[in-house]
Amino acid sequence: MIRKILKWTGITVLSLILILAIVVASRQNLQFNAPYPAITASTDSAVIAHGKEIAYGPAHCADCHYAGNADSVFKLGQEPALSGGRVFELPLGNFYVRNITSDPVVGIGRYTDGEIARVLRYGVRPNGTAVIDFMPFHNMSDEDLTAVISFLRTSKPVRNPVPDHSVTMLGRVINAFMIKPVGPTGEVPKSIPRDSTAVYGKYLANSVANCVGCHTNRDMMTGAFIGEPFAGGLKFEEPGIPTLVSPNINPNTPGRIYGWSQQDFINRFKMGKTIPYSHMPWNSFKRMSDNDLKAIYNFLKTLPAATTKK
Repeated sequence: MIRKILKWTGITVLSLILILAIVVASRQNLQFNAPYPAITASTDSAVIAHGKEIAYGPAHCADCHYAGNADSVFKLGQEPALSGGRVFELPLGNFYVRNITSDPVVGIGRYTDGEIARVLRYGVRPNGTAVIDFMPFHNMSDEDLTAVISFLRTSKPVRNPVPDHSVTMLGRVINAFMIKPVGPTGEVPKSIPRDSTAVYGKYLANSVANCVGCHTNRDMMTGAFIGEPFAGGLKFEEPGIPTLVSPNINPNTPGRIYGWSQQDFINRFKMGKTIPYSHMPWNSFKRMSDNDLKAIYNFLKTLPAATTKK
């Protein structure tokens, strides 16, 4: 009797595992529909220059899309080629950052403006599959998105093939049931005045520089925010280097920038990276204009007091 129970229990468990494996395998390349933004790359030199300013400044594209040490290249007064290849080794697998130079074979030269814009705004690849939400530019204005794509179109093509992602079994399960496209929240602005106001600062901090993404605590399994915005508390744990915790950057609460003047804030950014293993892309952010930094500071000053929960 016991043997029969064990036998049928084993058969049931194996059957469930097999069914799960089949379902997971069948859901690895789910297709999603998303609109193609009405974005067309421009050949206007001013638009291209603005796109370059965004890409190598607040959007810090080089921090991920360059496989080497972007900081060392910036220090030489040069711009790193956005040729991809950097790998993020995560519990879900090894994820390789894409080549976004204009190369027509392995870069973005093979895609239309609409396809590139759709990935950035709606998180859907040209083949219809969803990307993991590493690039939170969903609410970037049409004007800025046009500028960035215009700049990427003019970048020097680099023939650097990037490996496909190598996903673990856990990653395949997560991909099958949890990875979905992430799109904009609310109405995306056509354009936004580039000035030093808190309104522009809010846009930069949330939709371009993504200050909120690191300076807000979040669940590392789901990516969901679990802390007060800009109150810090997110742990960065990496083998071989000390664990860093993102600081509270709300100036109305005792924290990293409490008591700082606007000029103190600007001066710190212009210093660049001072902690070699810091995850913050300081040498991209130091390229931001004083007006951009003033805008972010003015926005942070409007935040209600908030503390990091231990």
